[in-house]
Amino acid sequence: MDPTDIATRTLEHYNGRAERFWQGTCDHDVSQNIEALLQHIEGEPPFTILDFGCGPGRDLKRLSELGHRAIGLDGAEQFVAMARAFSGCEVWLQDFFKLDLPQARFDGIFANASLFHVARAALPRVLAELRMTLKPRGVLFSSNPRGRNEEGWNGGRYGVFHDLEAWRFYLEGAGFVELSHYYRPAGVPHEQQSWLASVWRTIG
Repeated sequence: MDPTDIATRTLEHYNGRAERFWQGTCDHDVSQNIEALLQHIEGEPPFTILDFGCGPGRDLKRLSELGHRAIGLDGAEQFVAMARAFSGCEVWLQDFFKLDLPQARFDGIFANASLFHVARAALPRVLAELRMTLKPRGVLFSSNPRGRNEEGWNGGRYGVFHDLEAWRFYLEGAGFVELSHYYRPAGVPHEQQSWLASVWRTIG
């Protein structure tokens, strides 16, 4: 699958539904995920954090309110404009397949419901770029809808639905070591926990 086609069609989907997406997600509570990232970052806060796939800026604003130096990144122009206005933070417009990231800039990366849009063929390169932009022993948080490693189009968006073993394969191959993982939402049977969250540290 052509990464340019994946990006173009997926971003068109989000740009055309930006306000609807915001209304449907603005009240979601992901405090468990934010805490999972922050508790593993070493050193004294405030931390410099990249909200990778920040969308309209819900989590970006929260990270900033907690006192951290939060920068957003998204490929959808509508989301970038919304995130800048809502959070007051710096937000970069970048396609996931054409990243231009500074080296060793961030203490942590918050990738909530974003990395599953990266095709398996491109995932090693994208993860290597995220590792490069983290400081030594930096921390990556990811949350993805889980599945049995299906890949393809779903409602105008491209996605890969990794299971834990497959996700570990890619992250470990990119030079990360697993710190923790859990399933969401909490408090429901496992078969109803459709999200896999995991936390990773750079090694080497």
